[in-house]
Amino acid sequence: MRRVLTTLMILLVVLVAGLSALVLLVNPNDFRAYMVRQVEARSGYELKLDGPLRWHVWPQLSILSGRMSLTAPGATQPLVSADNMRLDVALFPLFSHQLQVDQVMLKSAVIQLTPQTEAVRNADAPVAPRENTLPDGASDTGWSFDIGKLKVADSVLVFQHEDNDQVTVRNINLKMEQDAHHRATVDFSGRVNRDQRDLTLSLNASVNASDYPHQLTADIQQLNWQLTGADVPAQGITGQGTLQAVWREEQKQLELDNLNLQANDSSLKGQASVSLEQKPKWVLNLQFDNLNLENLLVTQAAAPDSDVQQSGQSQMKQTRPVISSNIDQPDYNGLRGFTADILLKANSVRWRGIDFTNVSSQMFNHNGLLVVSELSGKMGTGHVSLPGSLDVRTEPASAEFQPRLDNVEIGTILKAFNYPISMTGQLTLAGDFSGAKIDADVFRRDWQGQAHVELKDSRMEGLNFQQLVQQAVERSSNVQAQENYDSATRLDSFTSDLTLDNGQLSLDGMQGSSSLLSLTGEGSLDLVKETADTRFNVRVLSGWQGESKLVDFLKETPIPLSVYGKWQALNYSLQVDQILRKHLQDEAKRRLNDWADRNKDSQTGKDAKKLLNKL
Repeated sequence: MRRVLTTLMILLVVLVAGLSALVLLVNPNDFRAYMVRQVEARSGYELKLDGPLRWHVWPQLSILSGRMSLTAPGATQPLVSADNMRLDVALFPLFSHQLQVDQVMLKSAVIQLTPQTEAVRNADAPVAPRENTLPDGASDTGWSFDIGKLKVADSVLVFQHEDNDQVTVRNINLKMEQDAHHRATVDFSGRVNRDQRDLTLSLNASVNASDYPHQLTADIQQLNWQLTGADVPAQGITGQGTLQAVWREEQKQLELDNLNLQANDSSLKGQASVSLEQKPKWVLNLQFDNLNLENLLVTQAAAPDSDVQQSGQSQMKQTRPVISSNIDQPDYNGLRGFTADILLKANSVRWRGIDFTNVSSQMFNHNGLLVVSELSGKMGTGHVSLPGSLDVRTEPASAEFQPRLDNVEIGTILKAFNYPISMTGQLTLAGDFSGAKIDADVFRRDWQGQAHVELKDSRMEGLNFQQLVQQAVERSSNVQAQENYDSATRLDSFTSDLTLDNGQLSLDGMQGSSSLLSLTGEGSLDLVKETADTRFNVRVLSGWQGESKLVDFLKETPIPLSVYGKWQALNYSLQVDQILRKHLQDEAKRRLNDWADRNKDSQTGKDAKKLLNKL
């Protein structure tokens, strides 16, 4: 046992002596000029090291430096700068004049991917052949130099394309390890805080840089993110996924293939690509298995009753702040800066409480002209189509849409957009509408258009037209009506032409019928004040009991009915007394005229005839 301990002590003394000799005999500052030359020879970048280099022995043999920076040729600002840098080196290669750096660690680094940090090539400089700029071996006959790992901790990434706003990624932690063929594994995490929203991002990827800088390929095996803050649902947006990315330097093109992403309970697959020209060109082909916009967007949901609605209105909702630089920007200004060809499909979509299936959309944006050639899907047993366009190339923006609805439930639509109208039925609509902004509230106030609507099996709660007419007749005559306790008006079919003009919705040529009644009418709705002013002519066809002639007259005679006031507290007026009074007068005239005709030779008959002619 004593011999073993003695042997270990000897080895420890030798190791300490060797390290001490290395520290005393090898000056790390001798590597400064060599590393600067090697970085410039291999990449063209300028490496600058401030302050002296010094050894750090425990727990890893390392070279420590002060502030460092790495600047691209011709750039005005450094691509990478850090307060300190640590080079973890291998011990034994030093004895054979090899500087083998196992890992480079940057602490509190600032990485800038901006126009000011991009390399600027001299116009007179020769163009090198297309080959890998990362050599497989050292060309220097003295020291050799190689790096295997890179670690960045607690750092910042600043990204800016052209003159767009800068995006800052904070709390960056990066670990990268590459082999001799320049294939690397990357672990990355960071956080973006902007406009009162916080995005946390992490990923694990395999990167192939064997053809860099001409092409860079990444296989992202795990991507995780979480978004919270303003204009985000209260629970936030949490997601994960996988994808493959390819960057082509000559074309300035990024391709994303085999997308498989999830966000809350939504999921998508597909491909995407973007060419970073002066105005980027996007091509998107995405398929959603499920797209629940209610868990991705903040919208004002319909309240089931007034109490819940009032409670919801009283709550303060955190909204996106107004950014001073964007105050004067017109609506949808971002559409002007790119072109895009977009193809979307979704098995199911949920939005504002409405469930859609088999949704398909094809859109094209050309620097501010967004053309929606197809946006369609099934809604329940019906079908919805909403093609249109949005032109933001001039101010103000203009939107035009041609909705086509076929047998969709109108009650679901009214509830989704918070219209307090209790109505159900199968709606068919064909229209053409235009406005300046695509927004439900703006549609109420500032849009214009026309449409033809048809309703089947409709039911309007609150007023029973048949019951109103029959009760009024009962009070003014001896005709009785069958008891009807239903508080709704039912129609088998209803048609009307609509005209929308800045919140005023005109209803022209209204016609409705069922086995119990028939009606015609016209009127208007104020979508902003939520009031109605409508006039109907109602014929009650069934449910009468009493004098047959009067009943026949009531079946054939339209009864004027006016419905007006707030949608949730409608008033009505009937002109039944006038109709009955005129009917009695006409019946009296008819009988008196018949009597005068039978007694036309008598003086009494002649007098009666003269009296009738004066009436």
